[in-house]
Amino acid sequence: MLGFRRSRHRLTTALAVFGLLVTGAAVQAAGAAPAHAATTHRILFDNGHAETAGNADWIISTSQPDPLGQDSSPSAETDWTGALSSWGVALQKTGNYSLKTLPSGSSLTYGGSAATDLSNFDELVLPEPNTLFTTAEKTAIMTFVKNGGGLFMISDHTGADRNNDGEDAVEILNDLMTDNSVDSTDPFGFSIDSLSIGSDYPSAISDSSNAVLHGSFGTVSKSLIASGTTATLKPADNSAVKGLLYRTGYSGNTGAFFATSTFGSGKVAFWGDSSPIDDGTGQSGNTLYDGWNDTGATNAALALNATEWLAGASGTGGGGGGGGTCTAAQLLANPGFESASSSWTASSGVITTDTGEAARTGSYKAWLDGYGSAHTDTLSQSVTIPSGCSATLSFYLHVDTAETTTSTAYDTLKAQVLNSSGTVLSTLATYSNLNAASGYTQRTFSLGTAYAGQTVTIKFTGTEGSMLQTSFVIDDTALNVS
Repeated sequence: MLGFRRSRHRLTTALAVFGLLVTGAAVQAAGAAPAHAATTHRILFDNGHAETAGNADWIISTSQPDPLGQDSSPSAETDWTGALSSWGVALQKTGNYSLKTLPSGSSLTYGGSAATDLSNFDELVLPEPNTLFTTAEKTAIMTFVKNGGGLFMISDHTGADRNNDGEDAVEILNDLMTDNSVDSTDPFGFSIDSLSIGSDYPSAISDSSNAVLHGSFGTVSKSLIASGTTATLKPADNSAVKGLLYRTGYSGNTGAFFATSTFGSGKVAFWGDSSPIDDGTGQSGNTLYDGWNDTGATNAALALNATEWLAGASGTGGGGGGGGTCTAAQLLANPGFESASSSWTASSGVITTDTGEAARTGSYKAWLDGYGSAHTDTLSQSVTIPSGCSATLSFYLHVDTAETTTSTAYDTLKAQVLNSSGTVLSTLATYSNLNAASGYTQRTFSLGTAYAGQTVTIKFTGTEGSMLQTSFVIDDTALNVS
């Protein structure tokens, strides 16, 4: 087999392996395609779990599932009816969002054929649910987030059982996180406190780079508690969890009134009270409070920035006209390895001109494994995906093996996405000696908007068993955004 080579004779590059971080400016080459219109970000607001029970009116419009049925071009919050109409209208006016509501009596699903199936959305908003999610619904929600969806959980104070079924939002959201079939081991790194805090104006932390606190809809300084609760953070369970606003006198892992986290490829946000999203208008007979426009807080900016962040959006701010853009570009530096190891981090000898395996184009390629002995090679590059961009990873792969089995994967290559802490966010594919074939095959993966606004690492790991070589040869990589 051509792929076999002795380790002493593998060509190693003379260039030092460079560091991981690649800035957006460095990798967006001159002559990139012109800006495209921003992706429409799809948001589903839940009304299938008693969100309008009692005095609550947590809907963007009475027209469900499509609020445009009430007014197709709303200009003011009263054009749609619901205590969340200000939220919905502000998003609608940007021109960058498609909003729907899961109607009362419906169930949350993922991977089904319904128009309101979560697979059709980028973000799910749970505005103070008042009935427990079924086992199937919890699986759908958690799988949706794990696969890249955004989840916005809004609670209320303990005892806010608006439909008198014995469950309040604190218990319902904690149940979602602790009793599901996907991951019940504190998946988001926080639990909601069983508290009823009468009033407060929680303050934002100082973090000028945080997209939720400093997003396109404005800067967040304070929020509002008008009978609400907080969360206890557990970073040992999920290092991504972060408190953004805290109850007065609290910091660190206790008293977090607004927190964010990640799970799998998705994002999560928690808010400890429904009063901040209440715009004071709704269906007749409800007693409402205008927290959205409370002059002591910046609740509108917080809700809208968080929606934008969870959906991977690049908003235009403040409910104004459209204009959010993503500049189409190929982000990986040295994508065909012709500058040897420049911008890549790789095991010794991986990026090579060794003629034992041919490059697809040029002289260099990345050759992982091929020793015929127990061995692991890695190849990686970190890159910042701009906010508002949808990403697609592609590379050409040739697998050459001396293995004769047609059923056992002795040697493997994993293609993965990692966060800046080295945690695997997604395993895109695993190839093996069973994928051996002549020539190169292009492999393509849609990453969607799951990593927009983040620095992630694209990593390949080749693991070879103790006998009979398998070579995984990669060339002409690309990470395209649009």
